[in-house]
Amino acid sequence: MFNKLKQFKDLADQAKQMQNVLAQESAEGSADWGKVNVKINGNQEILSVQIDPELLSIDKKEKLETAIKEATNDAIKKVQQIMADKMRSSGFNLPGM
Repeated sequence: MFNKLKQFKDLADQAKQMQNVLAQESAEGSADWGKVNVKINGNQEILSVQIDPELLSIDKKEKLETAIKEATNDAIKKVQQIMADKMRSSGFNLPGM
């Protein structure tokens, strides 16, 4: 039983370490031919959003909403790939995965 607890603690420590490493990584997603850019870190927190002023008119509201969603999803996919690569290269391995 104590062996299982130690394994759990080691895994939790390893996960915390990985979280700190991933916080240093970032990825940027874009949409609408670069008119909307979203940058996120490895913990999937949004760091910045940049919007071309051309998209800020009221008649382009729906286009802007779609572009923000697409840019955010693009950034998430990119940072997830970075996370997977970092986890593989560091030997971080969840049992059963």
